[in-house]
Amino acid sequence: MSIRAIHRAGSHDLLVDLDSLDSVLALTAALEADPLPGQRDLLSAAQTLFLKFGTSEEAAQASEQLPGLDIGAVAHAAGKIVEVPVHYDGEDLAAVAELTGLGIDGVIKAHSGQSWRAVFGGFAPGFAYLLGENQLLNVPRRDTPRTKVPAGAVALAGDYSAVYPRQSPGGWQLIGHTDLQMWDLDRENPALIRPQDTVKFIPATERISLQAPAAQPATVQDPGVGGLRIVDPGLQSLLQDAGRIGYGNLGVGAAGAADPAAFHQANRLVGNQPGQAVIENLGSRLSVEAEQDQVLALAGAEAELWITPAEDDELRTPRRVAMNAPFALLHGERLDVEPAGRGLRSYLAVRGRIAQEPVLGSLSTDTLSGLGPEPLQAGSMLEVQRPRIGHIVGNSEPGTLPAPDENGVYTLRVIPGPRADWFGPAGLEQLTAQVWDVTSESNRVGVRLATGQQPLQRVREGELASEGVARGSLQVPPSGLPVLFLADHPVTGGYPVIATVVAEDLSAAAQLPPGSKIRFILQPAAGHAASDA
Repeated sequence: MSIRAIHRAGSHDLLVDLDSLDSVLALTAALEADPLPGQRDLLSAAQTLFLKFGTSEEAAQASEQLPGLDIGAVAHAAGKIVEVPVHYDGEDLAAVAELTGLGIDGVIKAHSGQSWRAVFGGFAPGFAYLLGENQLLNVPRRDTPRTKVPAGAVALAGDYSAVYPRQSPGGWQLIGHTDLQMWDLDRENPALIRPQDTVKFIPATERISLQAPAAQPATVQDPGVGGLRIVDPGLQSLLQDAGRIGYGNLGVGAAGAADPAAFHQANRLVGNQPGQAVIENLGSRLSVEAEQDQVLALAGAEAELWITPAEDDELRTPRRVAMNAPFALLHGERLDVEPAGRGLRSYLAVRGRIAQEPVLGSLSTDTLSGLGPEPLQAGSMLEVQRPRIGHIVGNSEPGTLPAPDENGVYTLRVIPGPRADWFGPAGLEQLTAQVWDVTSESNRVGVRLATGQQPLQRVREGELASEGVARGSLQVPPSGLPVLFLADHPVTGGYPVIATVVAEDLSAAAQLPPGSKIRFILQPAAGHAASDA
């Protein structure tokens, strides 16, 4: 095994460049068997291994330890054989036939006539990168990615084949589709294809009839628990907690609250343990009603909070309560949240634990992958289990929102790389010298940026092999307009990341509405800068 370089990828993460796929798999197996101190997740790719740590100090320590690891001959786990029937009717089948010179029948024969090894996961839950036995079907990605690739699409890109587990954007060449369900949470192992499995594609002649999963028994609700009923969810209301960690190699992102500072503040104010699920609301317009007496707190975007008494209250005079402080919402009372200034996302915490079944250990809703609870709807009931004795309600606190400078520009600090060399010193200077605008296409996946000046220009040609990416990454597609990845970003990306926003500024990034102006300031990569190993 040979480590070529170790790059800093955000405040707490590392991207390790290796000399071959075999080296990636060897290091992956070693670190899965014996994790480094503070290691929270890993994600292997064609020539890189992405490592997540809990703190910047742990990442710095790992950067020093990695070159000296004695990997030796690590045995790879043997996977199962998975047969995937394919209808070869993809939109790009003719284009692939022309690119390879094989003709349509030749493409089908080459694809189904060899075994494919699942070498790593990524992009989306259940998405596996499958490496073939030869390079007969090596084709580039499409020049223009599709905004919607259907679930079950069988595709090619570079040396790899894959099956899209759900509808999503994608730039691979589509050659067919399968009726198999690649990701199913009702299975013991949700991913049909896991790393180290061997896949055989079989030409299908008729549609496969898949048995629907058995209906789950209805959950028996405890009428004495109480909770919150959603009267009006506003633009978007989601359950979010601290996210799900440890599933990167299955293509599962962390998700979690987009603004960690406001999320933790809301829980702290009502006396919850860190990480409890809250309601994340987009646009600060939300109405809920209490079933039994509850203690709530709202943090994040500026809003007005009004409580309307229960219907049996003769006066029915609304009263106003403060943000960033705990307050009581009595049985039958309604809380109305209305926008009142800066910020984009509000966090409503209720004292206790929201009693829903976690998905892979978390109640977070991942808008990209579709994992987690559905967005809250009018009439939804969130049952709340009371906290244990000893959980203390907090005092009011100052808000956590960022403030712009005198010109209305918000500042975000960035660390260069891990792929700053694709843009050179001039690219980093351009990134930090000009002001960037937040566009209306932004969401929990990422903040899409535009500029009235010059887009970023690459100084290197070719394609970057897909690799793990960190939250806060500024990924630069061919347009030269960066996308700042937020909580629901894909776990892998195929465009170079010029810089990464520091962890302490990600809360600020999540609160910037469309039309906001951003200036990036370069932060020295202290502690564990990119290094050759």
